[in-house]
This record gives sequence, structure tokens and C-alpha cells, in this order.
Amino acid sequence: MSENQTTLRKEIKMSGVGLHTGETVKINILPAPANHGYKFQRMDLEKQPIIKADADLVISTDRGTTLEKNGVRVYTTEHLLAALYGMQVDNVLIQIDGPEIPIMDGSAMVFVEAIETAGIKELELPRDYFEFQMNQPYEDLDRGIEMLAVPYPEFRLTVMVDYDSPVLGTQHANIYSIEDFKKDIAPCRTFVFLRELEELARAGLIKGGDIDNAIVLVERDNIPKEELDELAALLGKEHLEIDLRGIGTLNNAELKFVNEPARHKLLDIIGDLALVGKPIKGHILAARPGHSGNVSFAKIIKQIMTNQKGKKLFDLNKEPLYDINDIERMLPHRYPFLMVDKIMEITDNRIIGVKNVTMNEPFFQGHFPGNPVMPGVLQIEAMAQVGGIFALSQVDEPEKYMTYFMKIDDVRFKRKVIPGDSVVFELELISPIRRGIVHMKGIAYANGEPAAEAEMMAQIVKERD
Repeated sequence: MSENQTTLRKEIKMSGVGLHTGETVKINILPAPANHGYKFQRMDLEKQPIIKADADLVISTDRGTTLEKNGVRVYTTEHLLAALYGMQVDNVLIQIDGPEIPIMDGSAMVFVEAIETAGIKELELPRDYFEFQMNQPYEDLDRGIEMLAVPYPEFRLTVMVDYDSPVLGTQHANIYSIEDFKKDIAPCRTFVFLRELEELARAGLIKGGDIDNAIVLVERDNIPKEELDELAALLGKEHLEIDLRGIGTLNNAELKFVNEPARHKLLDIIGDLALVGKPIKGHILAARPGHSGNVSFAKIIKQIMTNQKGKKLFDLNKEPLYDINDIERMLPHRYPFLMVDKIMEITDNRIIGVKNVTMNEPFFQGHFPGNPVMPGVLQIEAMAQVGGIFALSQVDEPEKYMTYFMKIDDVRFKRKVIPGDSVVFELELISPIRRGIVHMKGIAYANGEPAAEAEMMAQIVKERD
């Protein structure tokens, strides 16, 4: 699929019963323009208020994810949002005439099929991804929840659930690419333990629950019929025919996958992470997840997005490609004019180098004493040295070559560089190297913010045999 944003080709109309409210709800899902995101609209209320699908608007994660704005709520958003995110639909307006998204069959599959029927339309603007630049942990010790996100070029999820239960035990599930969502995750239904039903019913929840929209897990044998009849009455399902065959699933419901419960937990994570507001690139590992932990992790991601706004982050803790000793073997510069500390990465057309600026730099003795600022010309010199390392990395025996700059254009300075800054120089080829001439565009980032930029042209010249 294209990397552009998407929406629906035409409107989706459907209806169903809310899992917790038990109310029948009509739902219309409308196409929306780029950068609209996911929004809910309560058509049954005065002024038809709109609530954005935003982790900061979550006010409850009790057996589902509930959004609220100005006293207006939308319950159980996770399955529909998972379907939209899993099918890579970025922008829709979801109109409902009640407070809760219908449960349908307890999975995301009904929504996925409706999306496929409506079709997906590509928009003109590109997707704006959130990418993890470094490892991001999260844990809730009281609930036993652990999550870890690591940098990864796609959206990948790995889940482990452990309920210490004879019927469920420990299960694992994963999705390696969002393209696998429809086949491997969307059909997986929500589940509940039989022992939880009475507590949920007395709390006023699962009024729309049924054996057709949830897997009921049974953990003990020989449950008296009177107990089951009392539970059915409490749920308002007096005429429900219950077939109990011991430990397993109520009415011997057949699982679609051996690990269907774990896969459904993965589905819930996808739906809750849709509240971040951007598609995600990264590998997220989750142990014993639930809506509470999912939403807390989504809020952490949103905070990272706020902190990163306008910044570009680099992982400077990983092993460098070249350390200072390697650099000295390539460049003829020495202290105090060697201005590159390490090289982090070199590809066919790009290089990333680092200069750690300290108060011990000799130029601070005379450049703005009392208010030390790294001279702009030395920032450009450091950038040039990084470009020179790229040029020399393209030849055999680089110690026999020199790089001489032919011109420097479009130099701009964006912010001061001061002691304590780690300056990252990222240079990319503007055109292929020909006849030893290297043409590059460079940006210097000080703590993630652009500090300087320039275009440079240099020639590689063999000086020694």
C-alpha cells in the first residue's frame, strides 16, 4: 500500500448492540480529509458534539476504553479503532446515535469486512509516522503489566498473557506486519471468565453480552444448575440455554485459534494505540497487557511526540561505526582542529557523525568569553570533516587521499551551539560521486534541533602512493 494517508471510498452504515450498555446503536462511518484522524460524533445529543480519538481523553479503561469530552462519552472504542488502524484507514468521522460502539461478534472482523466493502481511498498527503528512536519501557507493578518498545522499521507487536488459569494458562501472540491484521488478528473475539460474570453484571456492565459475542472461559467442573440459572437471570438471559461440559469454554465454543485470547489482547493494544493519533513504527512487546496499560503507554508516546516536536533524535549510545582512532587514520586533522568524535552510520548516500562540545574547547577562551558559543565557521568545518570522511570511505586506502572543498553554499545558522551540546551532523549526497567530486547537503542538529545547514562540494585527490 502507498505511504500516503487514506480514507474510505464511501460511507459505511451498520448497527448493533453495545456490550456494556445493551443499547442498540446505529453507526455511520464517513470518509474524511487528510490529517482529520479518527473522530466520533454523538448524533443523538444536542449540537452533535465531536470527540477526537485521543489517549488524553480516556476517562475509563474498565472492560473497555471510554472517551469523554465536556461530559460527553463514547464507550468501547477499541475494536472499531483496531479495525481502522489494522486496515490502514487513517481518516474517518464515526457518527453514532448512542453512547457505545456496537460489540458485533466480539471481534473486529465485522468492521474489517465493512471497510473492505466500502473500499479505501488514497489521499494526497503522506502519512506522518511516529517512530521510536530508542527503547521505551513501561511497567505497572500492581497489575503486573510490562511493555517495551524498541526501534523497528515497521509496526510489530508481540504479546504474552498469563492468567494462572487451567483453561487459559500462558499464551503468546504476535503480528510481524500490519498487513497480517485481517487474517491473523481481526477474527479474534473478546473473552471473559465465567467467575467474572456475576461481578461484571452487578457492576452494571455487559448488559449486551451474549455467548455469540464473547468467549466464556470455564475453570471448574460440576457447577450446579441453580447457580447457572441465577447467573443467567442476573444477566437478563433467563432463556439462554447453557451447555456446560466442564473446564473449557461455555457451550463448547470452538476457538478460531489455539491462542485466540492472546490474539484478542493484541487486537485491543492496536485499538488503544490508535489513540496516539499517528501510525507507529516500532516493535512493541507487552506482558499481561490490559486497556489501562495500553492507554498509559499511548499517553507516554504522545508525550514523547510533544518532546520531539521539531526535533530529530539519534541513538548516540549504540556502538559507533568509527571511533576517534579510526577517524585519525582517515583524516589528516589533529587537535585542536579535529572536530569529529565518532561516526555512527554510513550508507550509500548518507553519513552521520558526532561532535561533543565541551567547555574545554580551545576556541572558547577567546570567542565570547563569559558567554561561550561555538563559532559558526567551526560548525561548518566540523560538518565538512564529516563529509570528508564520507568521501574517503568510498576509496581504497583512504589515508593516501585528501579532500579539498570547491565551494560551500546556502549556509544558515538556526540556533547557538554551547558547551554540553552533542552536535550530530547528517549529510546526504545531492548527486552521485563523479570524477572524485562529492556534492552533499548537511544539517547539524544540537540536541535534536537544527543548528546549522549547508551545501558542500569537494574533490577527492590522491596525494600519496
